[in-house]
Parts: sequence; structure tokens; C-alpha cells
Amino acid sequence: MINWTSQNILKINNDIDCFESDTVDESKIDSLRKQIEPWLTAIFQSEHFSLLTGAGLPIGLTFLADITAQGMGRIEFSEFKDEIKKWSDESAVAMGRGAANIEDDFRSAIELLQGLKIQGSASSVALEKDINKKLEDFIRNIIKTEKDFFHSAKFNGALRILKSFLISFSSRTATRERTNIFTTNYDRFIELGLDSAGILSIDRFVGKIKPVFRTTKLELDYHYNPPGIRGEPRYVEGVVRYSKLHGSVDWKFEENAIVKLPLQFGIDEKTPLIPDEPKDFSVIYPNSSKGIDTAYFPYSELFRDFSSAICRPNSVVVTYGYGFGDTHINRVIEDMLTLPSTHLVIISFDNASGRIQNFYEKLNPAQITLIIGNHLGSLQTLVENYLPKAAIDRIQERLARTLEKRNIPNQTNSEADE
Repeated sequence: MINWTSQNILKINNDIDCFESDTVDESKIDSLRKQIEPWLTAIFQSEHFSLLTGAGLPIGLTFLADITAQGMGRIEFSEFKDEIKKWSDESAVAMGRGAANIEDDFRSAIELLQGLKIQGSASSVALEKDINKKLEDFIRNIIKTEKDFFHSAKFNGALRILKSFLISFSSRTATRERTNIFTTNYDRFIELGLDSAGILSIDRFVGKIKPVFRTTKLELDYHYNPPGIRGEPRYVEGVVRYSKLHGSVDWKFEENAIVKLPLQFGIDEKTPLIPDEPKDFSVIYPNSSKGIDTAYFPYSELFRDFSSAICRPNSVVVTYGYGFGDTHINRVIEDMLTLPSTHLVIISFDNASGRIQNFYEKLNPAQITLIIGNHLGSLQTLVENYLPKAAIDRIQERLARTLEKRNIPNQTNSEADE
């Protein structure tokens, strides 16, 4: 049985280890590494492999950089403050989200606004203005978080951890299908890490001056011609497919198209490049009908990419920092797990207000790996101790083959030492 009140929970196959952080020492870390690292190494080379990140990733990065992030804390509206807060609390519990956060506040305010507009109430004007101002502040605070991170004295150390994290997931042999990276975040920390690590990304945007979102899904990829070999191009290593399921702060609606704005990472949050009306930004604002919103452009294409990428036999999804608060995403993952050969790895700093436990208990435990806790789920601890080596290590592969040819199955046994 899993003790969900423990600070750390590790479940691999049928082996369960629940422990407190104050019991962790070097010997415990070494023991955990021998369990986790080989298991993740095997999982990361699955036939179809995807990473889904949530708010926990930027929270972990900003903690490493010693700055304050735009979090998911509560907000107060000037209009109907008490009514919105009460409905946010009640509806969050009813939807299985647990404690309400900023998404629930926005969702409740937008629902109330629609009702007031139907009634023809004059109060709708003031409430809509208030919502737009809060949404604009929300977007600018995300950009401010990027700026503070970029100018932090600990920027290089935090960026190193981010690059190692992403390289671990993208270090697949080129003959295997590309890693799919999905995120629900609006920020651009992953883009920064991919660029800094030299990882090539493939998304739906085409163009250099003004990248435009294209609905045509072509299987584009990167190849190279080996020296002395003509007509046999090979896949370039270190390439991922990247999708932002809820949009981005640098996506904008323009003339019935989605374009990517030239917003540099670290730009001042007061930049005039941000549209005057938040509705012009191509992000899914939190509301009760995300599942309905995602049926429209451009989110229908993004979610088709998500479902088609993971709902296949021999598919593995790793989540990091995702709190399972989005039912439209959970539904796709549940559909994936109806296939017996699929697997889900949940890596999280905590139990996400009980949502991870609720999701886990609905499914087949044999298809789920849990790596949860303030030790196991800490970004730096995870990268430095438990994730597979952040490289495609040809030397180790050749060493293993050489030892196998010499009938030495284990280099560390006494016969090999002699």
C-alpha cells in the first residue's frame, strides 16, 4: 500500500518505498539511484516517448535561480469579489481539483461575466474590464519572471540544470522516433533550454521573419549525408517535437492566423509588443470549458498531435510538474492507458492537493511509475542523481558489446577484475 502522506513516494513495478526527507543520506541516494536510473534509462528508449511538463518546471527553475515566479496563487477582483471567491472554492472541489487557485478564479469570473452579458446587466462592463486587466497582469508577470530569471545571479547554474534535464529526454538514438515534448505552460523556459543545449525542435510554425502556425502536419525532420555515402541520409541526433498545448505569451492572433512575436527571453514586461487587448494573445485562458475551447483553432491541431503521439501501443509518457488538474489532458492519458503496453511515469514535487492520488487510483497500477516528493521530485536532485546520463554515450555501448564478445557479462565481477 502507498502511504500518500509520506514526503517521498517511489513506486517501480510492484516495489514501493515511502520515506521522509530527513532519512535521506548518501547511502540512501545510492540505493535509490540503483533503482531509478536503470529503470528510467530503459523507459526513455521506448518505441514512442513523450514528456509532459506543467507549472512545476518553472517553479523549480525559479527556485534554483532564487527569484519569485508568477505562481498559481489566488487573485481578487474588484467586482463581485466575494461571489467569485466562493464559487471558485466550491467548483474547484466539485471538479476534483482540490484547493482553488488562479485558474479557478479566472474561470469563475468569466462564467459570471457571460451570465451578466446574457442578462444585459450594466455590471458586465466593469467586470470585463477588471478581468482583462487581471489577464494582462498575468501575462506581463510571466514575462517579468523570465526577465528576473535571465538576470539572476544564479542564472547559469539554473540553466545548466534545465539543459541537463532536457538533454536526458532528447538523448535517444536517431533511429528511434523523436521525443515529443508537450507543455501546458505559457512561458518559454523550455525554448530557452532547447536553444542553449543545441537541441533542434520541430513545431507547427513555419518562417523566419514572422513564423506562422500551419495546420498542415508534414513529417518534417532533420537529416545529414555521411561523408563518402551518397543517397543514404541519416537522422540527426538531438531533435525533438515540441507543442505548447495552451498557447504561449509570444503567440498572437493576426489576420485569422497565429504568428509568433519577436519577444526576446528576458525582455522587460512593460514592452509595447504585448497587444493592448489580452484576447489578442493566443493562449487558452482558464475556464470551465477547456475541452470545448480546444476544439477550435489552433488547439484542435495541438491536441490531435498530443493524442496521436501518446495513444499508441508501446508508448510511454513522463510527466514532470504536471498536477493533473486539466481534465481534457487527463482524459487523453486515460485513453492511452487502456492499451496494456503503454506506461505512465509521474514525477512531481508533491501530490498536487491529492489529484495525483485520485488519478492513480482510477487506473491500473502496473502501468504507472511514481517518483514523488520534495527529495525525489526536486529538479536539481533529479537531474544530478536519478535521470539517465544526459548524452548519447556511444563509448558505453561499445564497451558493453566488447565485454559481451569476450564472454564477460559484468565488468564489475571478480573475474573481470582479475
